[in-house]
Amino acid sequence: MLDIKFIRENAELAKKNAKNRLSNVDIDELLELDKKRRDLEVEVETLRAKRNTASKSKPTLEQIEEMKKVGDEIQKIEKELGPIDQKFFELLMQVPNLTHPDVKVSENEDDNVVLEQKSEPTKFDFTPLDHVQLAEKLNLIDFERGAKVSGAKFYYFKNEVALLELALTQYAFEVAVKHGFTPFITPDLAKRDILDKMGYSPRGESTQVYNIENSDLSLIGTAEITMGGYHKDEVLTEDELPKKYVALSHCFRTEAGAYSKFSKGIFRVHQFTKVEMFEYTMPEKSEEAHKELLEIEKEIFEGLKVPFRVIDHCTADLGAPSYRTYDLEAWMPGKPNKEGKLGDWAEITSTSNCTDYQSRALNIKYQNQKGDKKYVHMINGTTIAMTRPIIAILENNQNKDGSVTMPEVLHKYLQFKEIKR
Repeated sequence: MLDIKFIRENAELAKKNAKNRLSNVDIDELLELDKKRRDLEVEVETLRAKRNTASKSKPTLEQIEEMKKVGDEIQKIEKELGPIDQKFFELLMQVPNLTHPDVKVSENEDDNVVLEQKSEPTKFDFTPLDHVQLAEKLNLIDFERGAKVSGAKFYYFKNEVALLELALTQYAFEVAVKHGFTPFITPDLAKRDILDKMGYSPRGESTQVYNIENSDLSLIGTAEITMGGYHKDEVLTEDELPKKYVALSHCFRTEAGAYSKFSKGIFRVHQFTKVEMFEYTMPEKSEEAHKELLEIEKEIFEGLKVPFRVIDHCTADLGAPSYRTYDLEAWMPGKPNKEGKLGDWAEITSTSNCTDYQSRALNIKYQNQKGDKKYVHMINGTTIAMTRPIIAILENNQNKDGSVTMPEVLHKYLQFKEIKR
């Protein structure tokens, strides 16, 4: 969340930034609640001080009666303050992070800037199949039984694709660990408070979260949530930073509101496995750390020889916690494009610098050598989110005889170099 003091002093900037980010949060209402809240807190503190002063001497009957009234007044104000506090924090969490000055301002979420492209889209001298056709032909994914057991948009990986996911996991960890990241396997559940403070728990129809009935737990949509909550309420030292983690988790998403979007096969699903990088750093180092995560993502997909491009999210496409977000988009020969032909780019990784937006809510600070405490900056980045890279590998590496060649970089993890029947 943003610092309320910053919002008070820069209300017009906060309003303009929210508008650019397509957020309809009411900044004026937030500031009104903030004033009411502070006024009531002053009243309560004044009354408490009065009561504390009286308690230091032996009270008369008249003073005892007066202190009862003071106590009643404190309870009354605290009762009034409760719902104001709740509404205030709900609104505060809806205010998006500030935006990097180089980010393009646009109201169109598809208006992202292409920064670079690595290799040209794959060309075939035959009619290529999409990943669903390849999976059926090579007996790799069972959609029918996935739906029977768990419902639509669930699936079973089997045969070589099951081993391919494990190989991609090992490859992603190997690259990240080489760059100094500590490996983790995280819980797949987190407290709702963590999701809220990470900015991942929107209400209503837009929610992507599966909540566990009769508990305060939710299934996570990314290990960013569990790794972001890892140091909640802690004060790190300057010498400890940066902290670089790479974590494996399963990810669960309702995909609410995604029914009009492309979702064939495993392109958009309710559960998948992901390896996620997460970094805690000092504020002056966060842009450098963000670019490092992007370079690692590029290294991974250059190694896989998948055609991809790098995009810089415009304001309309930034998530609320993000100051700046880069995506890698892979070429997918079987994905329909806007002209209705086959072949299009699609997101396969994302990396975001969330500055101190999440650490402020989670109360994660560091102490510098002077003894001053400041909020850390938090940066996240995907190494491999298993379904879409598998689509890209199958579709780009298919051969005329129906086989699929495995990327050379994965050969040491696999017992095969190609999938064929």
